[in-house]
Order: sequence, then structure tokens, then C-alpha cells
Amino acid sequence: MTPPAWPRQPLSRRHAALVLAAMLLPPAARAAREPENPIAGVRFEPRLQLGGQALQLNGTGLRAAAWLKGYAAALYLAQRADSAEAVVALPGPKRLQLRLLLDVPAAEFVKAFRKGLERNHPPALQARLAERGERFVALLQPLGEVKKGSTVNLDFLPGQGLLFWHNGRQLGAPIPGDDFYGALLRVFIGEHVSDERLRAGLLGRS
Repeated sequence: MTPPAWPRQPLSRRHAALVLAAMLLPPAARAAREPENPIAGVRFEPRLQLGGQALQLNGTGLRAAAWLKGYAAALYLAQRADSAEAVVALPGPKRLQLRLLLDVPAAEFVKAFRKGLERNHPPALQARLAERGERFVALLQPLGEVKKGSTVNLDFLPGQGLLFWHNGRQLGAPIPGDDFYGALLRVFIGEHVSDERLRAGLLGRS
């Protein structure tokens, strides 16, 4: 078997320096990548203001099964984070934005939310979150169907909690608690999720 031919021209000094720098970076730094934007034809704002604080796009992802693309998602934080633990622990406002790519029954979101809570949290914590979880479900169910082209913002504001926005309209009252918003985020970025590619994208790893 003929071995692969090496390039005849030596690397330029600049190219060699870039390769060396990449090799010397710690793993966490190598894992961070610029978010894919646009993704599935959806472009997310690279920065925004929430609760008087500047947030940056941490990552984007696509919820898809086979050839069906359900929604594109973006996670906004005050600073970049590449693990669920770091995202949840980060203080200040946060936003998870979903942009629907097809009509999705609200019941499907409810089912995914409940399954995600169960998979990513021990029974004692699930019990503590149960009442607030049902309040969240009660905001979703009246929508019936979340239409293609809709924008859903799941915002966290310190001192208030989760604010649920659908196409620019706030639904219901805030649902309090850092613990509840962290639990909601783990449905998308926790260790046991339905879509690993979506998780990796939101954490800036893909």
C-alpha cells in the first residue's frame, strides 16, 4: 500500500503558529466554538439586552428527528459557558429562545418537559419543583398548537424567575426560583436529553 504523500510545500510561519497554538490550548478552550448562525435558515441576534444586562449568544441548536426539523434554539448568557453546571450556576439574566420551523402541538412540549424533568432530577427535587412545573404546563396548554414561525422566549430575571413569552406577549405571571429555571434548562442541556446535538449546539460544542 502506498503511504499518503506529505505536502511538498512547508507550512507558512503563520499557519504553523496557528496549529501550534491550537495544540497548546486547554481542552475547554478548544471545545468552545462560534455558534452556528444562521441555523436551518434562522438567524439569531448575536447580542441582546435583558433586565438591563448585555447577553451574548452562547450557542445554537436544532431540534430534529429524521428529516423533520421542529425548532431552532439559541441560548443567551452574560458570558460563555460550555457545561450545564456552568450555565445553571452563572448569575444574572438568561434567555432560551425557540423559533418554530413547523406546527407543534403544545402537548408535545408538555410531554418533553415532564420527561426531561424526570430524567435529569432526583425524586426529591422533582417533588419540590412539581407545583411550579404544573404552573408552567398551564401556560403551555392553552396555546393548543405552537405555529410555524412562532418565537418563544424563556427568560430568567433575578428576583422574578421564569418569564414565558410567546410572539412578544408575556403569558401569565413569572414562575419564581433559580432552581426551577435551572431545571428547565436541564431539559435542553442536562446529562440526559432527547437530542444530544441540540444540547451540544446550545453549549457551543458543535
